[in-house]
Amino acid sequence: MLDNTYYPDKVDISNCEKEPIHLIGKAQAHGVILAVDPTSLKILQASENTANFLGIAHSELLNKDISLVVGEKYRANLAEANNTDEVFKASEIEINNHRFVLLPHKAKDTLIIDFEVLGKDRDSLFFQQQLTSIITGLDSVTNIQNLCREAVKLTRDIFGYDRVMIYRFDEEWNGEVFAEEKKQSLESWLGLHYPASDIPSQSRNLFLEHKVRIISNVNYTPVPITPQLSPTTNKPLDLSRSELRGVSPIHIEYLQNMGVGASLTVALIANGKLWGLLACHHYSAKFINYYQRETCKFLGQVFSNKLALLETRNFNNKLRESEILRDKIREKFTSENTLFSALTSGKTRFVDLIDCGGGALFYENKLTLTGKTPAEADVHKILDFVANKQKTLFFSKSLKKQFPEAEKFKKTASGILAMNIGRGKTNFIIWFRPAVSETVNWGGNPNKKVFYNQEKQRLSPRKSFQKWSEKLDGVASTWQDYELETAKAFSENINQFILQQQKDEISRLNANLITANKDLELFSYGISHDLKSPLRAVKGYAQMLQEDFTEEIPAGAVNLIQTIYTSGEKMELLIEHMLDFAKITGGELQKRNLDLESLLKEIITDFNIENNYPKTVIDIESNLPAMFGDRDMLYQVWLNLLENALKYSQKSEKPNILIGVVSNQKVQQKNRKPIYYIKDNGIGVSEESSQEVFQLFRRFSPGEYKGTGIGLALVKRVIEKHAGEIWVESNLGKGSTFFFHL
Repeated sequence: MLDNTYYPDKVDISNCEKEPIHLIGKAQAHGVILAVDPTSLKILQASENTANFLGIAHSELLNKDISLVVGEKYRANLAEANNTDEVFKASEIEINNHRFVLLPHKAKDTLIIDFEVLGKDRDSLFFQQQLTSIITGLDSVTNIQNLCREAVKLTRDIFGYDRVMIYRFDEEWNGEVFAEEKKQSLESWLGLHYPASDIPSQSRNLFLEHKVRIISNVNYTPVPITPQLSPTTNKPLDLSRSELRGVSPIHIEYLQNMGVGASLTVALIANGKLWGLLACHHYSAKFINYYQRETCKFLGQVFSNKLALLETRNFNNKLRESEILRDKIREKFTSENTLFSALTSGKTRFVDLIDCGGGALFYENKLTLTGKTPAEADVHKILDFVANKQKTLFFSKSLKKQFPEAEKFKKTASGILAMNIGRGKTNFIIWFRPAVSETVNWGGNPNKKVFYNQEKQRLSPRKSFQKWSEKLDGVASTWQDYELETAKAFSENINQFILQQQKDEISRLNANLITANKDLELFSYGISHDLKSPLRAVKGYAQMLQEDFTEEIPAGAVNLIQTIYTSGEKMELLIEHMLDFAKITGGELQKRNLDLESLLKEIITDFNIENNYPKTVIDIESNLPAMFGDRDMLYQVWLNLLENALKYSQKSEKPNILIGVVSNQKVQQKNRKPIYYIKDNGIGVSEESSQEVFQLFRRFSPGEYKGTGIGLALVKRVIEKHAGEIWVESNLGKGSTFFFHL
């Protein structure tokens, strides 16, 4: 719908694109418009010609009940239709010796009634013959050109207008006279083009809503509607669906400049979109009544249905043709080694899918050109241009309008269709079309759409509609809907192929990883067997030397033997920890609910705290929440964290370790899981080092503290396997607190 703005005081060609023509506030002269309150049925507004038609001045009708005009019976019909939300029906009525057809409809909160003079009528047999001829005439045609020719011929035969045209829109809403029937004496307009501004967007929108529009006399005097604003809404009357809605003064002047005396226009709609117009011109005043217009509307509907059928059939046929070609290329996907060779080699290539002069394939920083294309350097510029558009599909039939550099290669690439492939921002297939050597005949110079009207002191539409020829420059033929759909389908084919390649590669890498994992596992156990035995021998012989030959060995050698023994112990511990790391991080999770307090007591017992750390006090919060995870792995987590706390706090004056759950609800409910912590008052680490303590083989404690740099790395890996997170808050000399959740 158009915006509810007020109709401007000044209307000329400079603001006609924004002209709110549905709020014009005037009626045509061949009938009366009344605006009625739908609840009370009192007349709120009236066109000022009521005295001529209804025999009552408009000022006397305001605030009066509608029955004053239509009588009690018709008033009751209106009330019933309004109360039951029924569709208002057209009715015939005689008032003041005039026969009217009454056409009521709702416009938001107002009931609008058109009183249209019935005029000359035909008998029902004539209407039946008209409908039969429409169905018979349009049903048998097999292509759009013949459909249009038959439609204009039928329309002129039935309604007798001097000129009947099919006016077809292009993708930029310029129009072309695609078919024509006329009086022999008139100059032909067949093939003439008209700029989009001749039928602005708000007019096109109204045609979708109100499909038939009559102007019975171009030279009529507009009839004001009084009052201008509704007394209930204080807004202009929305006449979008009124048969008698007044006409834009710009459009009236446009028709007058063409010499037209009356017009009838019917919307032609295909698949929900305004495809064109059935435009009838008469060179004197001409009125056809409501029933005849309904016949014309029926013709438009039959035409639109047939048009949609033919377009859909043509669309599907073209898609089937392209699918055959796409299938041939898809077959090559399985046999060719690369995407490039599948798309560019053999009898069927990507350029064969869509009518073009040449094409470009840019994938993984490699460019291949096929057919007639711009130079490689220019193609790279085009690629940069379309990549910045950030569209999956970009097309233009006049590239130089958006990309001025295209002027120099318009002979090969006036039009482009660019398709993004491979989920990457810079991977593209581009089809190029050369400029067409074509002359367009316009109905008047499209560059001179306006002139300054000295008499009216405003800009007016052009006066000349003589044929004006323009040679197209840098314009290619239009990209059709089925070609765009073919490109989209082909893009999906390519993306599926690339995705399958990626899946195959991932599967291959996964298989290699599984093999490497197994090899690593065997290697780990090999270390366990092959290194542990020699180490035991080294330690054993060193111990024998200490115990049995101390008196015979010089003092310096005794110290060396002790060093050998101590180093062997360190290496054995390192091997044990590496094996633990390999087992824990490579194993599968066996999750279950765990009683945390029982688990901690078991670990504390294993540490023999009373004997090994007699000064340390361990406080464990009561009612700790249960944990859900792999018991063996979580045992290792708490074992390493507790060992860490015991080791680095043992030299404190009063070593203390606290284990619990964060009580602050905002912190505790991270991912709706409890956050556990273990806090000590040991040596701590610096803030800079707090993120590195979880790295493998990284140690930040003084040399007197034993360790391998594996324990915290193992803890972090286990927690990550449980989709959790661990972090530490610490200060040098003040202790550390480790937090984690699963």
